[in-house]
Amino acid sequence: MSPSLVSNILERLDAGQHRITAPRMAVIGVIASMPGHFTAEALAARVRGVGRATVFRTLKLLVDEGMVCRVLLDDGKLHYRLSRGAHHHHLVCTQCGAIEDFTTCDVAEVIGELSRRTGYEIESHWLELYGRCSSCRSSRPAPPRTPLAV
Repeated sequence: MSPSLVSNILERLDAGQHRITAPRMAVIGVIASMPGHFTAEALAARVRGVGRATVFRTLKLLVDEGMVCRVLLDDGKLHYRLSRGAHHHHLVCTQCGAIEDFTTCDVAEVIGELSRRTGYEIESHWLELYGRCSSCRSSRPAPPRTPLAV
């Protein structure tokens, strides 16, 4: 676990006028020690002495504040991981589970048109792209995919 990472998260919470409690610190410490992505259930199982509701509320707060991001894997399971910065999206390898961030987001025109057509005031969006990473493509053939029923 990186003490500077934990300190950075705590400083950002404090700057946002969020309380720094012992249970929140425990949750943040476990998140900082988890390699890669994790599920909320796995996080709750690793945080000792903190109620599940507190773990889930803290996780939601960290997502809302942009310190943790959600990643929807192609199997439909929602995972989380420490955020690497501002607004970004994810490339998810369907074979090995690797996740890469990308910041290019050229959907502003589509969002504007959708907003005009539907009357929605669109506040945010979330984009995940699924495929096979270069390592998986070079080492193994693609597994057969079941076509989607229409």
